Parts: sequence; C-alpha cells; structure tokens
Amino acid sequence: MTTIRWAAACTAGIAVAATLLTGCTEVEQALNKGGDTPCSDYVKQDPDTQRTTITKFIQKQTGNNHDPAGTQVDATMVAVNFLCSNQRNAQTPIKNANVAGIFFNQQN
Repeated sequence: MTTIRWAAACTAGIAVAATLLTGCTEVEQALNKGGDTPCSDYVKQDPDTQRTTITKFIQKQTGNNHDPAGTQVDATMVAVNFLCSNQRNAQTPIKNANVAGIFFNQQN
C-alpha cells in the first residue's frame, strides 16, 4: 500500500470513528427521558449521563432548547442527587422528587 493510500485509509478510519462517537451521544440524548427518568435509574447513571438527563429536564421545563447555564445544571444536579438518593419511592420521576418524598412513600 502506498503512503498516500495508507494516509487516506487512516483519515477515513478516523472520520468514521468520530462519526460513531458523536452518534452515540445523539442517540443517548434522544433516548434519555429527562425529567421522566425514575430516581432509581438516575442514581445509577454516570455523571455525564446525569448531566444530559438534567439538561434535557431543564430544557423541557423551561420550553427552551438551548443549553441551560452550567450553574443551573450543577445546582439542579445537586438537588436531584440529594432528593433521589433519599426518596422512599424509587420510581419517582426526577421532576417529581421533593422533600416530602423523603418521609412519605408518594404515589406518582
């Protein structure tokens, strides 16, 4: 294989890999339930997936498809992490997680 063909094959391979990696993020975001994610699922997510979940939740709540401010996402993540880790009903959607749910098994 000549050097030019080898370089072209490597470039094509890198482009395909980049496309696949980007596609995973888009698929994950499309499948992510945002505020409808149950607390039991949310607490098992890795931090990046939690950030995606919270971002989608905020976007739906505000009706704005632009990415919310990082501080808004961070503050919401702290609140949801606390509330979901303490909910009596693990199936509570993150949008309904609240302080009362820590003490009472609420039906949602």
